[in-house]
Amino acid sequence: MPDPAIARPAASVIVLCRRRGALRLLMGWRGAGHRFMPNRLVFPGGGVDPGDFAAMPASPLAAPTRAALLAETGGGADAALAAALGMAAARELAEETGLTLGSPPALAGLRYLMRLITPAALPIRFDARFFLLDRACLAGSLAGSGELEGLDWLTPEEALAQDLAIPTRRVVERVQALP
Repeated sequence: MPDPAIARPAASVIVLCRRRGALRLLMGWRGAGHRFMPNRLVFPGGGVDPGDFAAMPASPLAAPTRAALLAETGGGADAALAAALGMAAARELAEETGLTLGSPPALAGLRYLMRLITPAALPIRFDARFFLLDRACLAGSLAGSGELEGLDWLTPEEALAQDLAIPTRRVVERVQALP
């Protein structure tokens, strides 16, 4: 039996806003040509790139977010990976949605939500950290690169009514349960 694929560090951002009194989440559809989760409704995000380790933010992750990353169950991120995860979250968000945390990005608004690791049996694996971010922290207009299609603001209930991948469903349920 072959060794399982190594889970690549990744970061996703759940952008939150309130419209007409309802909590809404920014989500989009991955195109059919993607190797990982094609034709699925997802949050903006992706793998950590080597450049994310060297990039310098305008402001670092907030202390509680950094502490949560360092203390994760099952072996948390070290300080360099924690910073790179924040940079990856900001970079992927900008690439996929056109919304930015500035240039260079200010990471202080990212709040740690949870970690999910793709099962060992799958050929493509990610060790994904999910961050919450208030829409008020962002600049720019919603216009992605085409990597995510049909970007839209959905209530948690609208998202859960879709055929979500199990990890995405778990994240939406966690957000829905927040006070």
